[in-house]
Amino acid sequence: MSYDEKCYNCMAMYDAYIFDLDGTVYLGEALLPGAAETISRIRAAGRPTLFLSNNPTRTRAAYAEKLTRLGIPTSESDVINSSLVMVEWLLQEAPTAVLYVIGEEPLCRELREAGFEHSEQPERIQFVVASFDRTFDYRKLQIAFDAMRAGARLVATNADRYCPVPGGGQPDAAAIIAAIEACTDTHCEVVVGKPSPIMAAMVRVRLGNAAHRCVIVGDRIETDIAMGVAANMDTVLVLTGASTIADLERSPIRPTRVVATIGELLDA
Repeated sequence: MSYDEKCYNCMAMYDAYIFDLDGTVYLGEALLPGAAETISRIRAAGRPTLFLSNNPTRTRAAYAEKLTRLGIPTSESDVINSSLVMVEWLLQEAPTAVLYVIGEEPLCRELREAGFEHSEQPERIQFVVASFDRTFDYRKLQIAFDAMRAGARLVATNADRYCPVPGGGQPDAAAIIAAIEACTDTHCEVVVGKPSPIMAAMVRVRLGNAAHRCVIVGDRIETDIAMGVAANMDTVLVLTGASTIADLERSPIRPTRVVATIGELLDA
């Protein structure tokens, strides 16, 4: 039996499938080849699907609406993004904390709706929350700088270097974390998004018994594949997003399988 045949037999037995979104299921406003057909086949076989995203610029409802509009009917409960994980982590860690959020409105709104007070007064800020923010500027960096010097803690939704978009990418939260760390000589305490065990734990809770035999499918070695490996999940790297074969050859992190597109996921 060939390696691919072994992989196919193994894939056919998974209890649940966990998919990254950007660069794996879609890119921009277009599904990637085979995405709808593959996910439809998995669901028809009775396996649950869960979607993960480190990108906090959309709510879970917005991700579900986008997937549905693109041809993959999805409910909000089938989506976990880094905003949700940050909300849940802060509710456990410091439910009355005053925050300064460097992030876009969907993240800010979710944190406000969870009961967190936002402030731009450095002496009141207890947590600086760094995130993907396309409105980041010097004023925001100054507030974070002053808050950190006054004793605030630095946490982040994700640490992706860039977000893949059609034709290239956009600088992501890693750049904002680095700017704050560089000027304050501190380090980000917690990153809740992939590959964090915090997000992996939420995945296991959502999947319940199906988490015993699940696979995570994604386009980034350092986030999707690293989280799966650390959580003892099987992993599939797709080559339609951030990571390339050259990246894989340089990385010590090894996926269970590599496919060109999500459309090859169930192919023998």
